[in-house]
Amino acid sequence: MNNNNDNTDFNIHWYPGHMAKTRRMIEENLKLVDVLAEITDARIPEAGRNPVLNEIAQNKPRILLLNKCDYADSSITKSWIDYYAKNGLTAVACDARSGRGLKNIVPLLEKTAGPRKYAGAVRVMVAGIPNAGKSSFINRIAGGRKTAVGDRPGVTRGKQWIAVGKTIELLDLPGILPPKLDNRETALMLAYTGAVRDEVMDSVALAYSLAGFLKEHHPEKLNERYKLISMNSDILISVAKVRGMVVKGGNPDIERAASALLDEFRGGKIGKITIQSPV
Repeated sequence: MNNNNDNTDFNIHWYPGHMAKTRRMIEENLKLVDVLAEITDARIPEAGRNPVLNEIAQNKPRILLLNKCDYADSSITKSWIDYYAKNGLTAVACDARSGRGLKNIVPLLEKTAGPRKYAGAVRVMVAGIPNAGKSSFINRIAGGRKTAVGDRPGVTRGKQWIAVGKTIELLDLPGILPPKLDNRETALMLAYTGAVRDEVMDSVALAYSLAGFLKEHHPEKLNERYKLISMNSDILISVAKVRGMVVKGGNPDIERAASALLDEFRGGKIGKITIQSPV
């Protein structure tokens, strides 16, 4: 991601105490599973991965699910799949809500598990950062709504086992973010896509930052969605005016405009946009 127009004073303030608990839970349960199914957002494949998983699960057979691929640029997603293949990791583009790309996921999990010392179902740990789509993935391949689903981080609260027929058992754990978000670019990408709760940041500053990225890299999509008069104008004021978002006195409601921009980007309504490309 490169946003040369972003001079926003943007910080994430949070205390990830429950993340340490989740890390311990992952470490304790890794020995119980045959495969790790790591889920990341296809728009930020590498930024959307937690390096902690590589530290504690480096020897576990793994597949990487590039979820929400319907919101991402398909050509860049293909580049990511090739990139991971060259580095010895099988990556699959999918959209858990629609089921796209998941038709052959059960045989792939069985193949990835390889030879085992015991008979029975292949046990799979489903892991990833908050809001990556873990619950949607589980519900899709389990054939029903087995776990809570939401468009906000932190929906999964504890450990859950879910059976998929007689051949697969899934272990769902809460999402886990790195204990520190020192890299500004990574923090922004996570925040743009909703991996970090909006409550721990300045959402207006975040929306201005996202608007700057879209203005620089996808001005046509930004204009098509919001019918902007000029790209040189204040984007959030323009969005507020176009949408009729006003506060008392007739002034533009910047906070509502910020929420609209963030929500519509996260939901893919602005277009198929990938923020991070392979190096």
